[in-house]
Parts: sequence; C-alpha cells; structure tokens
Amino acid sequence: MRRADAPPDGVEEPLGPRYKWIALSNTTLGVLIATINLSIILIALPDIFRGIGVDPLQPGNTSLLLWLIMSYMVVTAVLVVSFGRLGDMYGRVRMYNLGFAIFTVFSVLLSVTWLHGTAGALWLIGMRVLQGVGGAMLMANSNAILTDAFPARQRGLALGLNQVAAIAGSFIGLVLGGLLGPVDWHLVFLVSVPFGLFGTVWAYLKLRDTGVRTPARLDWWGNLTFAIGLISVLSGITYGIQPYGGDTMGWANPWVIAAIAGGLALLALFCLIETRVAQPMFHLALFRIRAFTAGNVASLLASLGRGGLMFILIIWLQGIWLPRHGYGFEQTPLWAGIYMLPLTIGFLIAGPLSGWASDRLGARLFTTGGMLLAAATFVALKELPVDFDYWVFALILLVNGLAMGLFASPNRAAIMNSLPPDQRGVGAGISTTFQNSATVLSIGIFFSLMIAGLASSLPDTLTHGLVQEGVPAADAARVAALPPVGVLFAALLGYNPIRSLLDPQTLAHLPAGHADYLTGRKFFPTLISEPFEQGLSIAFDFAIAACLVAAFASLLRGGRYIHGESEKTTKA
Repeated sequence: MRRADAPPDGVEEPLGPRYKWIALSNTTLGVLIATINLSIILIALPDIFRGIGVDPLQPGNTSLLLWLIMSYMVVTAVLVVSFGRLGDMYGRVRMYNLGFAIFTVFSVLLSVTWLHGTAGALWLIGMRVLQGVGGAMLMANSNAILTDAFPARQRGLALGLNQVAAIAGSFIGLVLGGLLGPVDWHLVFLVSVPFGLFGTVWAYLKLRDTGVRTPARLDWWGNLTFAIGLISVLSGITYGIQPYGGDTMGWANPWVIAAIAGGLALLALFCLIETRVAQPMFHLALFRIRAFTAGNVASLLASLGRGGLMFILIIWLQGIWLPRHGYGFEQTPLWAGIYMLPLTIGFLIAGPLSGWASDRLGARLFTTGGMLLAAATFVALKELPVDFDYWVFALILLVNGLAMGLFASPNRAAIMNSLPPDQRGVGAGISTTFQNSATVLSIGIFFSLMIAGLASSLPDTLTHGLVQEGVPAADAARVAALPPVGVLFAALLGYNPIRSLLDPQTLAHLPAGHADYLTGRKFFPTLISEPFEQGLSIAFDFAIAACLVAAFASLLRGGRYIHGESEKTTKA
C-alpha cells in the first residue's frame, strides 16, 4: 500500500542532504538488532531451558538445542536473496519496513511464551524461524538502501558502519544474553521489542525508495530450488554434528548424506534454471564482475574462519579457563561474553576507519591485509596454552577484531559498488547468504574438528581420571563412552559437566570429599585441558587456512571498480 505523499513510481523524491544519515542510522539499528538476535540466546540458553523445563543434554533433546541455536541463522541465510530480489522489484524500503514490523511482532511472541517442556521448545523454534524472516528482510535490503542513498565516494564509510554493526551485534548479543537471562529469560526476547517498534515507525516515516526498481515476474522455480536446496544442505550440516548409532558424529547418517547431496543437486538445478528463465531471481552474469566474485569468495572464507570461532572461544572460556580461575559453572556464560569484549572493540575501531579510508584508497590493501593479520592472530591463539594469561588472550582478540574490521567494511563496500543499480538488492542478498551460510557451515566444521580431536583421547583421559577418584570402573567407562558432543554442549551451556554426565547415585556412594572434588570447579577443566587442546589446534589450523585463502581471493579482486564509471583506477 502506497503512502499518500509518495511520488509516482520511477520519480525520485527530492531529499535533503540529511537523508543519507537518516538512512544510515535507521538501517544500522535494523541490522544491529537483527544480528544481536543471532547470538543473544547463546549465553542465555541455560536460563531458557530451565524456564521451559527441558534438559538440553538428554539425548532426545539435542535436536531442540541445536535448532534453537541454528534456526534463525538458517532462515536468514536462505531468504536474504529472495527478499533482496523482491526489494529490487517492489521497493527496497518497502521490504525493509515490512521486515522491521515482522521482526518486532515475533519478538513479542517469543517474549510471551507460556508453554513448557518440548512444546515450549518447539514454540520457541517456530517463533525464531518467523523472527528470522523479518531479520532476513532487514539484512537483505539495508546495504542496498545505503548504496542508493550515498554517493560512491562515501559508501565505504556508510557500509563500513553498517557492516561493523552487523558483525559487532553478534558479540554484543553474548553480553546482553548473559546479563538478561539470569534476571528473567523472557527479557532475552523482550529487549528487542522497543527498538523494533521505534525502528518500524521511524523507517515508515522517514525512509524513501530512491533506487531503481525493475518490475518483473517472480521466479518461483528459482526461489523454490534455491530455498529448498540451501535448507537441505544447512540442515544436513546441523545434524551431521550429532551422534549417530555408535559414531561420535552423524556424517555417516544416510539422512545427512541424502540431505547434503540432494541440497547440492537442487542448488545446481537452481543455477541451470537461472540461465533459462527470462526474469531470473539472480543474474548469474553478476559473477562475471571480478570485484563482486572475489569479494564474495573472500567473504565466504572469512566467515568460515570467523563463524565457528565464537563457539570455540565460548567453550574454551566456559568449560576450562573460567572454572580454573575461580568462576562457578553457573557464572561462566555471562563472564565468557564479558571476556570476549576486546573482539567487539577491535571491530568497532577498525570497521569505520577502514571503510572511510577505502573510499580513498580502494579495498584491496585493507581486505588482503586484514585477512593476513587475522591468520596471524589464529596462529597466536594456537600457540597459547589452554590456561593462558588473560591479558595476552585479550590482546590477541583485540587484534583479531581489528583484522576482521579492516576486512569487512571495505569488502562489503567494494561488493556493493560493483553492482548495477537495479541489482543491488539481490546482490546484497547473495553476499549476505554467502556470509550467513558460511557461519552455519563453519559451526559444523569447527564442532566436527573439535569432536574429532576430543574423540581420540578424551575417553581414556576421562576413564582414568574418574577411576582415580573412586568411581567404579563400569560407571567411569559408561561416562567415557558418551559422545564428546555432550561434553562440548555441557561446556557451551555453562553446566557442570561431571554432575550432568555422572549418575547421581554413583556420586552419592562416593566419599564426600571425592564427590565434591569431582563436581567442583577444577576436576573437569584440568582433566579435559589436554584433549581439548588437541581439538583446538586442529580447528585453528582450519581457520588459518581459510583466512589465507581469503587474503589471496582479495588480492585477485583487481583495482578499484565502481559500476557505471568509465574510469577504473589501479589503486589497491
């Protein structure tokens, strides 16, 4: 429905010089709350599951735990391309405004959850899926709105600020979830509502569609094959990290193999369809633009290196370092978020500065240098002992945040500058899909590498340690035979792993001193440190490789390129 004061289609509304800053501030708010909600439940999960009365470590509840974490990520990864294309067709601001409203409605419905048990968990997952629809609309169209509003010489700064908000939101969510969850788990979802209401009204009143619209018929087959294919691949990855039969992971599960293979086949069919239909959902010819292709490949690899890092660092802090330094397991979720703040600070410093500088110097210097610096920080993290000095850890996180900030802002600006005006929505969508899908894939890869590292030595270490403290050999062997993913999830949730994994009757028959030591702060973190270090080393090797390849892809992007300008400079 059109506003009464809106200009006719195709007629640009006269806008004041302040409009671009209004667009920047509103879209930054939208992207910030959308990405905060990617991670806000991560630290608050123990409070949420206690609130609805579900034990997430029970084997039958593992899927509930994973889908509560992953559902929002999967939905935003799948839908941003379609919503970007719809924005190109019917108006980017229109889709963005609708996204703000949908996001806010389902934030309200999440915060008023009244169900308990499995029904409560399924309600939360369903509402997270629908909240993700609104988040996808916000993410898909914010970059295109900014690209329309800002001249090319200022897009790096504008998109840099927006991109920093997107990445920093994931880490701000950790602290917010840790602060609000212990007070009342409903607040984890309710906190978005006032910002959503304000942003919805503000966007409706102030934002205008200034870009080029390309009315077209909707490419139903392209949309369906892309959505179903990507959902299948990401779902297969999600179930691949769960135990299957006697295996520690589910990669041999026929359903996982079929989901991933079938999803890849559908994505290949999508590419074929897009070359045959008159008005495709996504013009594959855009990949002939070197700056667009290299930027997206680099973004994919950077997200692979960064995406699972958040989970690994949380497990490292919650499962080992914080308990060994005097924090109770119930306190570790909040403090893990606080101790990771240097990473966010690095993003906030480097992102805007590199975006501003790339407007003048081009993207290649910053994106390539940022990825090389990120690889160096992963080398430094790999060399840290598991029980590190915090100031060294904080310094490495700060530099890693600076490195990712150096990369993210210029890279997104370069991608958006390379797009034709009528393809900015779908182009931004495909770029966000690369980034969000890589995050889900990264979680699967990092968890799999960690589990593989733990599986080789954790059973013997657990058996020996438990028997030494008086646990009967049969009970110790039963605990040691449990899938390592249970240990990782216990650490991720801030649960006392031994109390969660060992039968209460077994603990009751031990001498009081032994039982207290087993369930105290030191036994499990000390016991698991060496096996965890092996898994950690493998995961960091992967992150180093991903960042180095991302640096190479950035180097290949060519000189500075802005679509529609005849002059192509040779700047970095």
